[in-house]
Amino acid sequence: MNFRRRRDTSTDQLVLDFIPLIDILLVVLIFITVTTTFSRVQEIPVNLPSGSSQVLSSESQVLAISQDGQYALNGRFLSQNEHSLADALAALQDKSALLIYADANARHATVVHALESARSAQFDKISFATQE
Repeated sequence: MNFRRRRDTSTDQLVLDFIPLIDILLVVLIFITVTTTFSRVQEIPVNLPSGSSQVLSSESQVLAISQDGQYALNGRFLSQNEHSLADALAALQDKSALLIYADANARHATVVHALESARSAQFDKISFATQE
């Protein structure tokens, strides 16, 4: 009796068939594309105001904002300190109206900072100067 294992002299080649793998990937891809919901990006309708000429009272305070972010209140330049604009607006006696002349190339953040400072100084009316 021979209890030893015989070695198989024929070598079996391992064959990897990619066609079923590709078929499964295509089915998964089709499933994902069919079940995915495509949502449209909603646009917000914005109606921009147009500039109209109105007669402004002569006693309104004038704030000018340059394109490089400098503030001038009633023709007097303010320092670039963060609180200088808020302090200058709060120190004014007449807080009935504020007219803001902002350069078209001024950064949005400087205009927003001016609006926040005017709100904290409790101005009654805030207006923007526009071109006709």
